[in-house]
Amino acid sequence: MEELIQFDKQLLLWFNGSDSLFLDGLVKTLTTATTWIPLYLGLFYMVLKNNDNVQKVLLVLGCAGLCALLAGSLNDLFVKPWVARWRPSRDPEIAMLVDVVDGYRGGRYGFFSSHAANTFSIAIFFTLLVRSKVLSIAMILWSLLNCWTRMYLGVHFPGDILCGLLWGGIVGTGMWYLHHYIFQKINTQDFYISTQYTTTGYQKSDVDIVICILLLTLIYAILKSCYILYI
Repeated sequence: MEELIQFDKQLLLWFNGSDSLFLDGLVKTLTTATTWIPLYLGLFYMVLKNNDNVQKVLLVLGCAGLCALLAGSLNDLFVKPWVARWRPSRDPEIAMLVDVVDGYRGGRYGFFSSHAANTFSIAIFFTLLVRSKVLSIAMILWSLLNCWTRMYLGVHFPGDILCGLLWGGIVGTGMWYLHHYIFQKINTQDFYISTQYTTTGYQKSDVDIVICILLLTLIYAILKSCYILYI
């Protein structure tokens, strides 16, 4: 176990930081929760557009909300203080070696990563819900991008990230099963599947809107980092 812990710390130092002010600014933007509000609104629009009654919309939103609650909030309240593993930026053994950005070190404890668990639970839930290959790839890459920012900032070890992804995957899958079980009981309409829809009845053009929002958010983050760098 001690060897794994030491390997985890050395791996973190490989991911952590850089000499690039541009990357520092980009990561700060990408790791901020408000940056992704347009993406969440895009997902909400897709759900609203492709479910034919309020019950179905509330079911999806409720399951997505439970993803955030079970994957991240309970972790922050119970797991982190119980395990009490220092964040890299606060670990007495390596804190002085960790490259921090603008003094940001996060809270005291970091096991496991709520960013990883939250984003991956949402990614897996919508992957199973919509069944669009392009959306699945985009959402998983979005989650992994958030994971990378946490290691870059030195606020999570790779082990924190890995456990967060594992728990997030379990929660996201569980919430989809819950959604599927309830959906079968309240659904009274058959979907007419065509090339314009995914196999679960989501219109592909609405999926494209979510992808466009995700790409535009990434462009915004890049442009913001360039602006901060050159002002």
